[in-house]
Amino acid sequence: MAFAKGCHGASSLLRSFRAVTHVGDGRVVLHRDRGVFEIIGAIAMVAGFVVAVVLAVRTLARKESARAAYLVLRNTLGAAILLGLEALVAADLIRTITSKPSIEDALILGLIVVIRTVLSMSIQIEIEGVLPWRRALLTSGGQLLGEAVARDRAASTQTASADS
Repeated sequence: MAFAKGCHGASSLLRSFRAVTHVGDGRVVLHRDRGVFEIIGAIAMVAGFVVAVVLAVRTLARKESARAAYLVLRNTLGAAILLGLEALVAADLIRTITSKPSIEDALILGLIVVIRTVLSMSIQIEIEGVLPWRRALLTSGGQLLGEAVARDRAASTQTASADS
């Protein structure tokens, strides 16, 4: 009887561990962490949009072609969307782990991950022009965004030195 009671207590403890993590003296609900990842994903997309527009305007200000500005805008915005989607997938994973586990939740998560993966791959193919499994070096959305900013800085430095 004590064993059955102990198993029930362990089961209860396991359920509460899925929903709550202990940090120091307080309890932190992982449900809030999911919201943090959702906010991070949204901020990444919005900030990426702002960065993309600024880089495109700077490209035009350097008197480069409108096509070059469009490509900078498209590639940088695509990279920001990829980065945001990665954070949103993390939020979905946290939601599934912290919720009451069921087959329906797992199937919904699987479908969401498949849709976001296909969307991410489509954006990445559009940005890079090659299939993801064919490129020699794997790059993430954050790396692509960083490369766009670095190219802009290099172009600005060249323009500034040419004007001097």
